[in-house]
Amino acid sequence: MNRRIFASLLVLAPFMAQPALADDPKFVAFIQDTLWPRMKKAGVSRPLFDAAFKGITEPDPVVLKLADNQPEFTSTTSDYLAKSVTPARIDTGKQKAQEDAKLLAAIEAKYGVDSDILLGIWGMESNFGKLKGSMSVMRSLATLAYSGSRKSYGYEQLVAAFRILKSGIVKPENFTGSWAAALGHTQFIPSSYVSYAVDWNADGKKDIWNTYEDALASTANYLAKAGWKNDRPWGWEVTLPKDFDVALIGRGHWKTVAEWQKLGIKRADGAKFGSADAQAFVMVPQGVTGPRFLVTKNFLAIMDYNQSHSYALAVGHLADRIRGQGEFVAQWPDVNYDLSFKQRVELQNRLNAMGFETGGNDGRFGARTYEAIIAYQKKSGLPLDGVPSVKLLQSIQKSG
Repeated sequence: MNRRIFASLLVLAPFMAQPALADDPKFVAFIQDTLWPRMKKAGVSRPLFDAAFKGITEPDPVVLKLADNQPEFTSTTSDYLAKSVTPARIDTGKQKAQEDAKLLAAIEAKYGVDSDILLGIWGMESNFGKLKGSMSVMRSLATLAYSGSRKSYGYEQLVAAFRILKSGIVKPENFTGSWAAALGHTQFIPSSYVSYAVDWNADGKKDIWNTYEDALASTANYLAKAGWKNDRPWGWEVTLPKDFDVALIGRGHWKTVAEWQKLGIKRADGAKFGSADAQAFVMVPQGVTGPRFLVTKNFLAIMDYNQSHSYALAVGHLADRIRGQGEFVAQWPDVNYDLSFKQRVELQNRLNAMGFETGGNDGRFGARTYEAIIAYQKKSGLPLDGVPSVKLLQSIQKSG
């Protein structure tokens, strides 16, 4: 699913039970006076509209809280991986790989998408179907359209949600998902379901809620359309030579794997790369001193599903662990920088304003922020340590 909204919150947010409804006249008026004309224009019938919003008279406070929630700025890629790529999830993935070997092989043969990556997404999104979400999709989307910074998303997904309801695949009273209306085993948002869902078992239903076969095939279809190529992996953990030009880190510097090898980059586990002609870039999700990765365009295909680097790395690593590979070799560094939350946000805002894209301004440092810092240091003639600090912020303030 394309989740340029909400990034990693979809994975981390609990699937919470909905509070009892109480009438909110303004929200009821919004449904009738604002949503209905828009949905009518989109081709929704009045009976279907009324059935979809039956009993929904108050915005969901859980959705309001999570939609406006600022991710904890001390959260790191290593924290995320520790919570996501767990021994239990790895073991379950291995079990699923054995139990559904024929299914997974058939899906991989049809769509050309690594079956272990599909297991990685399934594990990350719903813990292999255990946490598909129990919140009302229509209430969640109406709430998002009603208040906050996600209104356009709410409206867009409501149109797609009504297309799903019109198909009859699910009834309004059973139309459930996550707080952001992510659906089924692999958590498609409604528009992704409309565009990419498939009926793998040929029973006449594209049922990603109750049929994991359909969900896995739908996810493979999505990744194939996003550009996944099965002649290369998502990427590798690597080591950089001592004389490596740090300025080459980041998505602005694509080279073939063979070209990176000539520059002295090696796999951290000592194995051979393969995929010599695949384009790749060097990524440092937790700073230059932490684990380094050479990632291919398949990594971006996973990011099309969820634009968090931490998410994509977790999916790739979980897939690798399921197929029997080991843990990352390098240790994750301490990133308790001498910056307050306010200073972190200011650093990102100033870098963005200067054309060094950090990927956001939430105070949370990930791969894009480190790339932006290195690019700024390169342009300013500063040492290329990639470290965010008060001293760096002061330099940027002076130059801005």
